[in-house]
Amino acid sequence: MADTLFEFPCDFPLKVMGRRSDDFRSLVLGIVQKHVGDVDPSRIEERPSENGNYLSVTLTFSAQSKDQLDALYRELTSCERVLIVL
Repeated sequence: MADTLFEFPCDFPLKVMGRRSDDFRSLVLGIVQKHVGDVDPSRIEERPSENGNYLSVTLTFSAQSKDQLDALYRELTSCERVLIVL
């Protein structure tokens, strides 16, 4: 039995949430690009919270392996400015 539900490579949507700031998007993008390379700008969505205090950034990219995703999740969740990774 496989240790993942995904067949790689696959399109993978990743949502990252944190406090809204001028550089939150670029912070998230920088971490993601270290693990997956360039992300097509048309596949990046930003959505502020209702009161504008938080920002979610959703990036869809071609995931190559479970190890790649694990490393990406570890780095994102260890970043103190990132509150939630889905």
